[in-house]
Amino acid sequence: MNRADPPSTAIAASDGSRRAIQRAEFVALMAAIMSLGALAIDAMLPALDAIAADFGVTDPNRRQLVIGIYLIGSGVGCLVPGSLADRFGRRPVLLFALGAYVLTALACAAAWSFDALLGTRIAMGLLSAGLGVLPGAIIRDRFEGDAMARLMSTIFIVFMVVPVLAPSLGQAVIEVAPWRFVFVTMAVLGTAVAAWAWFRLPETLARADRQPLDLRSVARNLPLTFTTRSAVGYVLGAGLTFGAMFGYINSAQQLIGEHFGAGDDFALIFGLTASTLAVSSFANSRIVERFGARRVSHTALLVFIGVSAAQVAAAFLDGDNLWLFAPLMSANLCLLGFMGANFGSIAMQPFSATAGAASSAQSFVRMLLGAGVGITIGQAYDGSARPLALALFVCSLLALFLVLFSERGTLFRRKYEQRKFRSMQEYH
Repeated sequence: MNRADPPSTAIAASDGSRRAIQRAEFVALMAAIMSLGALAIDAMLPALDAIAADFGVTDPNRRQLVIGIYLIGSGVGCLVPGSLADRFGRRPVLLFALGAYVLTALACAAAWSFDALLGTRIAMGLLSAGLGVLPGAIIRDRFEGDAMARLMSTIFIVFMVVPVLAPSLGQAVIEVAPWRFVFVTMAVLGTAVAAWAWFRLPETLARADRQPLDLRSVARNLPLTFTTRSAVGYVLGAGLTFGAMFGYINSAQQLIGEHFGAGDDFALIFGLTASTLAVSSFANSRIVERFGARRVSHTALLVFIGVSAAQVAAAFLDGDNLWLFAPLMSANLCLLGFMGANFGSIAMQPFSATAGAASSAQSFVRMLLGAGVGITIGQAYDGSARPLALALFVCSLLALFLVLFSERGTLFRRKYEQRKFRSMQEYH
């Protein structure tokens, strides 16, 4: 039996246990879980030079694979955890992913060659992919529509602090210890989050809602992502726009630290550009229920295209100007904060009965597409900001066409606000 609860009510377990968590702590825990994946990417950026020097990697673009190969592993790994979570519940699958994160981080710290490091990095992405998949399914168990988009944006406020702080954390570690201790730090933080989830996170999927683990059913989840018109444009559009961001992350150390000559100030400048994501996620959490996820994200996408066009002009007319590049890049990242959570929430709406499987399939497509685009952009780095600027513009234009396809040619509709949503459900 379902009962609507006010937003301040604690989130109780659906399996009859006494475990419960208040909404504020729930938001913080979901953000911490999602942040581990961001930490595995951004904390590595200041260490890429040291890794390349230690293993004798001479191709400057090859060191980017430490980031890109992890993203590929995460994308492929996303296809499995959601279906397992629909069958066995959210907690056990999440705890496995947390344990895998810790163990593979330690394996990366022990890597004996660059190829071995790439192998352990892809294993880290594969086995811990549930950290990016399961928070969406857990939240979908209790929230829907613009209420879900607002909660996701609130989580993103905390989550997006990580790209701001992680490079500085990585820089601080390599100032006093070898680069391997960056991975040791990840393992320590992963252990802390795992303990938090073990003791505090309730099971949110009721036993009556669990789905049988049928391989044929699992295989159908991915085609559904592509055949559900109202979702596919948002999934692919998010993959393209975040792929452009991954391209920025992959080449940021070379672009900012070397091309623009920032040197030791790289971590600070990268963090400042990334901080705008946290600001926009906070703003989105305050306006999305009033204006609707569609209106907010569609407006952001159109402005993103305009800013990307300005990036292209800046890169070709004054490509050595950091003080022109950085504000425009900050604006691009700011606009992503109005798109990411909203695109994800809209794409999840048709899949309430199989939220875990849908989250897995959609995360698989987003991550694999985004990682592929990001690696392509990074490997195209030519010592200037031009490849990144062109990619931002092209990817955002394609995303607009995809969203128009899902919306049947009409932007800015408010599909959900006329309904009174249940913002939370407690199972008894």
